[in-house]
Amino acid sequence: MPPLASIPSPHSGVIDLGPLHIHMYGLMLLVAIAACVWLTGVRWTRLGGDWDLVLRVAVWGVAFGIVGARIYHDITSWNEVPDHWWGAFAVWQGGLGVWGGILFGCIAGAVVIYRSGESVRLFADAVAPGLLIAQGIGRWGNWFNQELFGKPTNLPWGLEIDERHRPPQYLLSDTFHPTFLYEFIYDLGMAGVLLLIGWRFRIKPPGLFALYVAFYTFGRTFEELLRVDPSHHFLGERLNFWVSVVVCVCSVAFFVWWQFFHEGGDQPTVRRSKPREIPKGPAMAVPKGRVRPRR
Repeated sequence: MPPLASIPSPHSGVIDLGPLHIHMYGLMLLVAIAACVWLTGVRWTRLGGDWDLVLRVAVWGVAFGIVGARIYHDITSWNEVPDHWWGAFAVWQGGLGVWGGILFGCIAGAVVIYRSGESVRLFADAVAPGLLIAQGIGRWGNWFNQELFGKPTNLPWGLEIDERHRPPQYLLSDTFHPTFLYEFIYDLGMAGVLLLIGWRFRIKPPGLFALYVAFYTFGRTFEELLRVDPSHHFLGERLNFWVSVVVCVCSVAFFVWWQFFHEGGDQPTVRRSKPREIPKGPAMAVPKGRVRPRR
């Protein structure tokens, strides 16, 4: 029985504007990056930082993040890599592993921040909500590509998938769980929670970043139970299910230890702009014998 209502999918992930071919997957990545940079810049400048560092971190973090995301995908899903010389680099066809992207991007960003003399931990807390928003927006690229959806469903919000994009075992199913939409809503909601926690409580940096990792991986664990795209399995579950579980437990454990048991080296939650120092030196330069009389 066909569903009473459903969410349609675009029949193509490319929009042609004359001679221009716009890949919507890549466009959504650009929108996601812009949103993350904007929110991080607002938060960082409120902490006394400057936009220049945010932009430099974005340039290097995004570049290394894309490389890391593609490397992770090529290693863990080598059977999905197009059989061409350019197959390993075909990011416009999807295939970016978020774990590799976050790891490589954060390492590159941390190096830039450290070399600038700023606090890596404080910047990590500033960028945490923006990363969640970026990951949520980026999932709309999967909608355009008709990929990474969930199991068949007849719910009113079931996602229509063309037959050529369906797994062989689900060729007769019409609608599937829109996991891209679930993650989008969840990521934006958790970004709001992070902002609220950072505003309401004094969290030791990088506590908010640890919560970001915990929130994302907690939701991703349930998403992996729904998805039906090809994946390697371990102990009966998808590989990324176990990655999410392990990373979530480690991030929660780190947050608890860092906030309640770690001593020393704490940084203030709110960073104030440093007051401008008054230059030290002679109060005035008056030649000898020409001292001004007091009035």
